[in-house]
Amino acid sequence: MIKRILVANRGEIAIRVMRAAREMGIETVAIYHEVDKLSYYLSFADLAVEIKGNTPKAAYLDIDQIISIAKNQNCDAIHPGYGFLSENPDFSEACKRNDIIFIGPRAQSIRAMGNKTQARKIMFDAGVPIVPGTLEPITDIGHGKKIADEIGYPVLLKASAGGGGKGMRIVRSQSEFVENFEAAQREALNSFGDSSIYIEKLIENAKHIEIQLIADTHYNYVHLGERDCSVQRRHQKLIEECPSTVLDDELRQKMGQVALNAARAVDYVNAGTVEFLFDNDKNFYFLEMNTRLQVEHPVTEMVTGVDLVREQISIAMGNPLSFKQSDIQWNGHAIECRINAEDPYNDFMPDIGKILYYNEPQGNGIRLDSGVTFNSEVTMYFDPMIAKLIVYAKTRDLAISKMLRALDEYLIGGIKTNIPFHQAVLNSEEFRSGSYNTNFLVTKFNFDKLPKLSDQEKQILSALTVYLNENYKPHCNLDIIESKKNGSNWKQFHLNYRRIF
Repeated sequence: MIKRILVANRGEIAIRVMRAAREMGIETVAIYHEVDKLSYYLSFADLAVEIKGNTPKAAYLDIDQIISIAKNQNCDAIHPGYGFLSENPDFSEACKRNDIIFIGPRAQSIRAMGNKTQARKIMFDAGVPIVPGTLEPITDIGHGKKIADEIGYPVLLKASAGGGGKGMRIVRSQSEFVENFEAAQREALNSFGDSSIYIEKLIENAKHIEIQLIADTHYNYVHLGERDCSVQRRHQKLIEECPSTVLDDELRQKMGQVALNAARAVDYVNAGTVEFLFDNDKNFYFLEMNTRLQVEHPVTEMVTGVDLVREQISIAMGNPLSFKQSDIQWNGHAIECRINAEDPYNDFMPDIGKILYYNEPQGNGIRLDSGVTFNSEVTMYFDPMIAKLIVYAKTRDLAISKMLRALDEYLIGGIKTNIPFHQAVLNSEEFRSGSYNTNFLVTKFNFDKLPKLSDQEKQILSALTVYLNENYKPHCNLDIIESKKNGSNWKQFHLNYRRIF
């Protein structure tokens, strides 16, 4: 039985986990670095404990310190969210050594899928289709160049130990190979501490389709269908939807079963995602497996009705899945837009500052997983994603209309966001037709179509920002957040919080 969970994360995913735990009658402990001492997510925990580090990121990656806090606060379990330590097998092992439940897969599964070349070999042996390329990591440029010549250009260089687009380079000719290989190695070493690279044939104009799966300790495996994550910029996902426009029921079940075979090959437990490249001939190839909860999990929840985080916690308690494969139905359509603090008019440069005005979209079928609110400080220390806006409707066309309305209502003052970008994408012919692929933003999307402010609107916005900065008076009692760190009663805090805001 789990009575108290330490959430080893921050922002919107920390809130997501805390909400699920509260619904299950489980207490939560938040951790925070000094830069996060007034962050919104702390108000959702029963207790908040400070962590130290030379940098904020280093603090959230300090396994020993986090384990120590969990033990000192009598936590039965740790939920890692995504990012940070969520796919670190050493963290999973440290939890086990200290009799703390890790709400996620076993260390050996994380390790097997964490090394991309090893994962490709495991999938190949399990009969899962993989993109033509190497099964072993490469460190020698000459050897890599010879393999690329054999595969045939264009090829894709990828970090063996990484993901998320880090250490990835497209090479279209032999003359480009050395420069790109060296650049990929440098980025891989800097990001993951491992400079080894693997090479794949570049599947162009493909869609990025991923299958959500979940498994318990009783060997029950269920897939929850697909998500289309093809709207990407620099290999970073920006818009996701469920279901995909290119899959029918037969293909969905086929890809789902392949994903489950991949999970069984590494004795997988808990929530995970198998990602595929899907070409124009409806062939699909294993890309990677994410051994954690995905950022885009809400669209699957909206369409299937399954609470993935609640199920994660239940599985960690030793319970069987609360459903069978035959229980899963896909109803309606859901779309998610990642709201980032960045300037789409200036090459998407990250933006920082205090949120001086904040109006959330509301209405039927709208869900907002946000890590910020009015007066939140957006800093330079973390990923620029501050919220996820999700909509659900009976059809895809209705979902697009609902998302456009929600984006129009979502007002965030004081910082720049990529909301205008999302509006332009959803209004584009390629997105509306469902014909877009991972090259869409590079080859088809016209960034000149981003909605632009008139000179008069810019002057008004500038004047309003100056006014808010000069006349802003906090109406949030900071003692409320401080009281969370001292373990005050959550119910009384909740009442006070809602009354003040």
